[in-house]
Amino acid sequence: MGAGNSKPEADKAHVFTAAPVHLSSHLTDSLQNSPQTDSTRALALERQVQERLSAELEKLRALEAQKLSQLQSTLATEAAASEEADKKQESLSEKIADSLSSADTLAEKQRQRDMSRGLVQKQIAELRGKLESRKRVEAADPGVEKAKAEVVQCLRFNDRRPLDCWREVEAFKREVGRLEKEFVEKTVR
Repeated sequence: MGAGNSKPEADKAHVFTAAPVHLSSHLTDSLQNSPQTDSTRALALERQVQERLSAELEKLRALEAQKLSQLQSTLATEAAASEEADKKQESLSEKIADSLSSADTLAEKQRQRDMSRGLVQKQIAELRGKLESRKRVEAADPGVEKAKAEVVQCLRFNDRRPLDCWREVEAFKREVGRLEKEFVEKTVR
């Protein structure tokens, strides 16, 4: 019972012996005489992979374009059918509404129907022109500009201690408050 070790020995090392590799002379000659190097083989393989990927991508793009055109045509036909149904329903409801409406309402409806795309774009251009003529940039108040410059100068001078600029900041706030108050007074009048 105590004659043998209960744990396996850890000192035993496995020794592998290499067997010599024998290649045929024909194989070694063909490898040595080959004009291809490892880099040219890698480049050729990379080129083949890129060509195959490009071909697959083109197939997928063509398939997606075909599906897209089918969906667009389906949507267009559904929209046209829906529009026709809406027109029929609107025409009946419009007839009833027109019979109950006043002449002014009917005239306004006719004017809206007569508006074409070109007319609407012309009106938009006129409105843009009016808005552009209204735009005016007012020069900033000199008191506010002076207070702003003082705050900036103080912050640059005290870049490590910005809290030392509290007087300049308070002066700037007063100037802005004065400007706001003037604006409110102009607006209220």
